[in-house]
Amino acid sequence: MIVEVDTDSAVPAYEQIRAQVTTMIATGVLPPGHRLPPIRQLAADLGLAVNTVARAYRELELAGAVVSRVRHGTVVAEQPAAAIPQAEARHRVTEAAQLYARTGLQLGVPIEEALDAVRAAWRGLAPR
Repeated sequence: MIVEVDTDSAVPAYEQIRAQVTTMIATGVLPPGHRLPPIRQLAADLGLAVNTVARAYRELELAGAVVSRVRHGTVVAEQPAAAIPQAEARHRVTEAAQLYARTGLQLGVPIEEALDAVRAAWRGLAPR
């Protein structure tokens, strides 16, 4: 699971994590039953406080997106068949694109190379 947090963003880190995981679940990147990384591991990977990641996981659980069990970890819950409204889907894609563009700019990656990376990822994730 790849999650990126922009610490310079006005959006709190826990909300960035929650939104990205929600999008990955809604788009099928994280299928039902998929185990999320332990809170401490994800916090260490992202360089965040454990409580920040714990809050994101708690928000996901309250929304019914994941199920957490002591000693069994956190897994993606079975999702209802309801589709995401188009306006919400566009909003989420725009947020993700802004984060990706900001990261690319900070790393000095040329736009064509960044777009090629998106196309390659899209082809690798698209259902066949």
